Order: sequence, then structure tokens, then C-alpha cells
Amino acid sequence: MTRAEAIHIVLEKLNNELVVVCNGFPSREAFAFRDSPKHFYMIGSMGLAPAIGAGLAFANPSHTVVVLDGDGNLLMNMGSLATIAAHQPKNLLHIVFDNEAYGSTGNQATISEKVLLDEVARSCGYVTVKKSLDQTSLLRTIDEILTAPKPGFLLVKVSRDAKNTPRVSIDPPAMTTRFRGAAKGNP
Repeated sequence: MTRAEAIHIVLEKLNNELVVVCNGFPSREAFAFRDSPKHFYMIGSMGLAPAIGAGLAFANPSHTVVVLDGDGNLLMNMGSLATIAAHQPKNLLHIVFDNEAYGSTGNQATISEKVLLDEVARSCGYVTVKKSLDQTSLLRTIDEILTAPKPGFLLVKVSRDAKNTPRVSIDPPAMTTRFRGAAKGNP
């Protein structure tokens, strides 16, 4: 399963959640598949999606916040796992699409083959940790983790295959304004 296919499956299951998508191809693929005022696309700031998601979760306890992340992004800021687990936001779901590569910059290998990110999240103290290896297990697991105790962490293994998806076409200040409105319930 490609990362784009996995992102599509996840977005199909989401309804009113606030979504923060890491930079690079994951933002492009989420934007191309289903744009929403409730989606915040990182246009840089590699590794900061979970930190921003945690801040949103703390500031908006009545909303579920879903972070769509990549292994390369997460490896840039591993401290976010410990911070999230230490503060236990009950409304945060962290989903990591792991292709064992920096897919947006040429598929250079990451170290996620050896550093098992789901085990790191479990060791840090995420309440619910799950792993999906294929499309069938993702379809089952996404339903389980959406309703499981949080903070939750889902590792989704994906292939390195990717299409050259166009960039997010929303100007960052406009995206920020519409996201703030959606977070306050005024999309």
C-alpha cells in the first residue's frame, strides 16, 4: 500500500477532527485527496507536526486532534513522543506513515527499520499503540484506534511508491486563518 492510499483510508474515516499533516508529500497527498478547513498542512517545519498537534489538543480539549506524520519527520523531533506521553492529551491521535525513507527529498533511507517507532511510542507512554502492515489491517485498525483511549499512536507501514502530487495551493496565512476559524467552530 502506498502512503497516498493509506492517507486516503484514514481521511475517509475522519469526520470533525482537527488534522495536522506533516510537511512534504503527506501534506500534498492529503490536500489533493480531501482538503478541509479543519486540515492544517505543514509547509516546512519538518518534525513539528506532533508538537503543533499536541498544542492544539491542549488548547481544544473538546476536539479530537489527529496528526498525520511520516517516519522521517518524526525522527527529526523524537522528543515530541516523550512530551505527548508525559502530558497525556486525551484527545490526540498520532498516525505515522512509515516508508523507511525521506520520501519528499529522494527516498534516502531513514533509520525506522531499526528504530521501531511504535515501540518508542509505547516505551514513552502512549496509552494505545497499534501497527498496521497492509491495507486490510489498516481498515480494521483505524476504526479501533479512533475510539481507543488516547493519546494514541498508529504506525502504518507503506511503500516508497509515490506520484508527483502538486503542492498545497493555499497561501499559508489564508490556511492559518481558515484553520483557526474551523478550530473555533466557524469553518
